[in-house]
Amino acid sequence: MSETRNEATVRVGVVVTFLRMDQPPPLPAPPLPPGFAVRPEPRCSLATYRRLYAGVGAAYVWWLRRMTPDAQLAALLASPSTSIFILHDPEGREAGFYELDGSGWPEVNLSYFGLMPQAVGHGLGLAFLRHAVDTAWRSGAQGMTVNTCTADHPRALPTYLRAGFRPVREVAETWNIPTRLGLAIPERLRV
Repeated sequence: MSETRNEATVRVGVVVTFLRMDQPPPLPAPPLPPGFAVRPEPRCSLATYRRLYAGVGAAYVWWLRRMTPDAQLAALLASPSTSIFILHDPEGREAGFYELDGSGWPEVNLSYFGLMPQAVGHGLGLAFLRHAVDTAWRSGAQGMTVNTCTADHPRALPTYLRAGFRPVREVAETWNIPTRLGLAIPERLRV
């Protein structure tokens, strides 16, 4: 990914927690609330992906894929190792999405996972996360990874732990986020 050397940026400090799961969770997943449904998006368009990514990630400083050129992102979305799933509410609106990356097969990485702002706080998180986890294990995966950071929702890490992931390491990172992206950077993250 190329960057303009003199581009204005905001320095953001986060702690990234890397997690893994070596076997499927022993307990059944909680059900999604009535009327909610998760559907695979086998031919996810750039416009759909960018809308989902921006909608879910704006409050959590998701910026890397905003910087990914269209051709590179289109190739990623077209890859047979990438799977996109969209959560829909009872009215059919997009309520969240997740992305599974099987390029490290037989290990699957949960690259992105989250809810749209209107879906946060309604008890959907664990059930939707377990959908992602169960989908990966049903595919024949032999391990699963994910990472979260201190820019994510405060319930992200506890929800990953409840779903059966365990932390394997933490890394402090500093990101230089281009101001042109227009992201609202919380003061607590500014370096």
